[in-house]
Amino acid sequence: MRIAKTALPMLLASALMAVSTVANSADKQLRASHQWPGGKGDIRDEMVQMIARDVNNANIGLKIKVYPGKSLYKPKEQWGAMTKGQLDMTAFPLAYAGGRHPEFNLTLMPGLVKNHDHAKRLNKSEFMNRIKKIMNDAGVVVLADTWLAGGFVSKKNCILNPEDAKGQAFRAAGKAFNQMLAGAGASITKMPSSEIYSGLQTGVIDGANTSSASLVSYRIYEQVKCLTAPGENALWVMYEPILMSKKTFDSLTKEQQDFIMKSAQKAEDYAYEGAKKADDKLIDAYKKAGVKVVTMTAEQAAAWKKIADQTSYKTFAEDVKGGRELLDMALSVE
Repeated sequence: MRIAKTALPMLLASALMAVSTVANSADKQLRASHQWPGGKGDIRDEMVQMIARDVNNANIGLKIKVYPGKSLYKPKEQWGAMTKGQLDMTAFPLAYAGGRHPEFNLTLMPGLVKNHDHAKRLNKSEFMNRIKKIMNDAGVVVLADTWLAGGFVSKKNCILNPEDAKGQAFRAAGKAFNQMLAGAGASITKMPSSEIYSGLQTGVIDGANTSSASLVSYRIYEQVKCLTAPGENALWVMYEPILMSKKTFDSLTKEQQDFIMKSAQKAEDYAYEGAKKADDKLIDAYKKAGVKVVTMTAEQAAAWKKIADQTSYKTFAEDVKGGRELLDMALSVE
């Protein structure tokens, strides 16, 4: 049978499309999950999306599909799913896994990290080497280090001195902040940052502290009267890295591993600058919404740190095996 010349281009195009479809179907498919809104400018979402875009455009036999907004796993369920190899990749506040590995609570310790530059120095420290070994032994690999500063919000009054939190129902991310706030006379209600808005709206909580990025992306400015921004004396700085299941990472080719790590470094560099900008964006968003914005003085931060010394730091050193040594390692990084 003779084929008309005019039909040849169409047949060739169909053949190429078929080959492409087969190649794409052969790509290894990975799932990335996180709790923050997708496409809203949140640093953590953008880091995951950056890596996914790079991988999906690289023609290395690998594709990543991103599931934002806790659409695949609930926030705290992600750690267990990662260690079992059920989830491939996530942006995850490490202190969320502090119940399984109490050492992780040190990555959200009041006043431990002074600012973004200090956090960057911590990344290369023996302290973080210890933390990452615990993660690796549990079955999780760090792709990108991320530290985000945060602040306090309240429906009642500005939180500057410890007595300002007394009698308020507060949500804090992590055990250490819960202990410090309880020491200041607040009652504690536990919930992920994605539920702060509804908690404030329904009166379950009066105030909260979380990252600058979450305070903006969840539109919490719609529910509060005052923001205590990070400023120069931030108490709240949290480690929120991009992680991959070790089972998944070990299953990749060397080319795929190297490409992902290179892309993740770009995402880490982006987040370092982005975290600083997030603090500025936080202040702008809250002022625009008519929320009062304040920052702590060094003396006010020291008053909080004094309570933390007698609660969070003391408990960690006493209750966690090797806690005193690990805490001293972190405190030694200037």
